[in-house]
Amino acid sequence: MRSHYCGQLNESLVDQEVTLCGWVHRRRDHGGVIFLDMRDRDGIAQVVVDPDTPDAFANADRARSEYVLRITGRIRMRPEGTQNANMPTGLIEVLATQVDVLNTAVTPPFQLDEHGKVGEDVRLKYRYIDLRRPEMIDRLRLRSRITHSVRAYLEDNGFLDIETPILTRATPEGARDYLVPSRTHAGEFFALPQSPQLFKQLLMVAGFDRYYQIAKCFRDEDLRADRQPEFTQIDIEASFVEEDDVMGMTEEMIRRLFAEVLDVSLPQFPRMTWHDAMRRYGSDKPDLRIPLELVDVDDLMKDVDFKVFSGPANADDGRVAVLKVPGGAKLSRKEIDEYTSFVGIYGARGLAWIKVNDRSKGIEGLQSPIVKFMEGVIETLLDRVDAEDGDILFFGADRTKVVNEALGALRVKIGGDLELYTQPWAPLWVVDFPMFECDDSGRLAALHHPFTAPACDPETLKRDPENALSRAYDMVLNGTELGGGSIRIHDQTMQRQVFEALGISDEEAREKFGFLLDGLAHGAPPHGGLAFGLDRLVMLMTGGRTIRDVIAFPKTQSAACLMTEAPGTVSNEQLKELHIRLRQKASDNTTS
Repeated sequence: MRSHYCGQLNESLVDQEVTLCGWVHRRRDHGGVIFLDMRDRDGIAQVVVDPDTPDAFANADRARSEYVLRITGRIRMRPEGTQNANMPTGLIEVLATQVDVLNTAVTPPFQLDEHGKVGEDVRLKYRYIDLRRPEMIDRLRLRSRITHSVRAYLEDNGFLDIETPILTRATPEGARDYLVPSRTHAGEFFALPQSPQLFKQLLMVAGFDRYYQIAKCFRDEDLRADRQPEFTQIDIEASFVEEDDVMGMTEEMIRRLFAEVLDVSLPQFPRMTWHDAMRRYGSDKPDLRIPLELVDVDDLMKDVDFKVFSGPANADDGRVAVLKVPGGAKLSRKEIDEYTSFVGIYGARGLAWIKVNDRSKGIEGLQSPIVKFMEGVIETLLDRVDAEDGDILFFGADRTKVVNEALGALRVKIGGDLELYTQPWAPLWVVDFPMFECDDSGRLAALHHPFTAPACDPETLKRDPENALSRAYDMVLNGTELGGGSIRIHDQTMQRQVFEALGISDEEAREKFGFLLDGLAHGAPPHGGLAFGLDRLVMLMTGGRTIRDVIAFPKTQSAACLMTEAPGTVSNEQLKELHIRLRQKASDNTTS
C-alpha cells in the first residue's frame, strides 16, 4: 500500500510520486491550505493539501490526530524560510493528490509529544499509544539490532539456536516459580522456567556442544527497576571449555555488538576478584566510572573511645571503612543528613563524617562531632585515605554486609549527584566468587546455583566448604550486572559433595534434580556458559531508566499488566477443569 516510509523521504526524490501510509501526528489549517504531519515507524513527513484537489482536501479536512491515512503525492522542496533543519525530512514536503482515510481514531489519552506530563500508569494502560513515540520506536528498533548482532555472532561461531521447554518441573533455583496447574494430571503443576539452566546442561550431555537461545524466563519475585516477572536472557552454553574460553568469546561478542550498534569501542575488560570488589567498592558489580573507593580502617579503630567504631572493629564479622569524597567538604549539613537517611535504607544506623578544612592546623582544621574521640589516630587515618583540604570522609561501621551495602550504595549515589564519572563505559569481569553464602538460618546456600563448579577438589570442598571459591564469573558494565555464568559440575562425585554441603540429601536431590543427575551419569562433558540479561543490556545501550523502557509490553512494579488487566479472575468452569477450588473469605465475602 505504500512506496516509501515517511522517514525515508529526502531531496533526492524531488518531483517523484510517492505513496505514504501512517498516522496523523499533527494537523494545521493555514488559510485554506491544510498541513498534515504524517508519522510512521521511520519518522515524520510534512504533507500539503490544496483546495484544488477537492476530494483529497475534504478527507484531509476531516482528519484528526491519530487517524490512519494513505497519501499519494509529489515530492517538492519546501519554500525558502519554511525549511526545518531539526527534522530529517525538513527540506522537502509532499504535495498531496490523493488522501484516503483508512481508519478514524478516538481522541488519544495523551499527545505523544506531551508524554512527560502523563503518569507511567496511563502510558502503560495505553501502551499501544505510548509505543508510537519516536523514543520507544528507537529503543525497540535498537533492541532488534542487538538481537540480530548477537545471533549473527553466535551463528558465525558455530552455536545452534535450540529452544527449551516453557512448561517444566518446579526446581529450586533461587526465586519462586510461577506454577501452572495441570488439567490432565489432577493436583499436579508445571512451572515456568526461571532459566533454561538444567536443559542447556542436558543439551551438552546430548552432544550439542555449542548452544544458544534468546529465552523467556519467569521469576515470581519482588520487582525493581531492573526486574520483571518475565524477562529475556541471551543464554549460551558450550562443552569442552574453561573459564577463559567462555569469557573471551562473550567479551568479544559484546565488544563487537557495541561497535556495530553504537559505534563504540569498548576497552579490554579488566578482571577483579569478588573479594577485591567487595573490599574496594562494597559491591560485586562496581561502577568503575566513579573514582571513589572504600578504605579499611578497622585496625585504627580497635582502641578508640568510640564504641560505634571500636565495637565493629573488634567483631569477627565487623568492618569499619571510609569513603573519601574529594571536594566533598562543600556539602551542606542538609545534604549530609539526606545521605544519612539514604544509607539507612541499607541498614546503617548512622553516617559519621569528617570535613577536612585545613590539614595544616591538625585536629583544629577538621570539622566533625566525632574528631574528639580519635585524636590518637587521626593523622594516621588522614594519611591512609590520602585526605586533602576540601575533602569529606564518610564512615561505615557495622557488620561487614551492612557496611558494604550502605557505603557501596552511597558511593554510587554521590558519584551520580556530583557527576564524578570519568568515562562513558566501564566494563569488567568479576571472578573468584565464593561457592556458598550463609542464609538467614545460618545454613550454607549456593551463591549462584548448586550446579556451579567449585575451584577445588571434592575432598577440599568437604573439609572447608565455607572458604571454597567457585568457577563463576560475572560481566559488569557501568555498575550493572550484564550477565553471569560459570563452569558447571559435570562429575557426579562433585555434584554429590555440593549437595551435601547444602544439606540436600540423596533422596531430596533425586526428587528435585533426578533427570539432571541421570544425565550426568551418561557421559557429561566438561561444560560452562553464561546468560546475559537482554533487557538490562538494551536499557544500558539506549540510556533507559528502567527495563520497562525497553520491553514492548512490561508489567508494573506490582507485577500487573494495566493494559490487559492481568492477572485476572477465571470462570468456575475453568477452575473445575483444573481441579482447583477457591476458598471463600468469611470476612469480606471474597475468595482466595
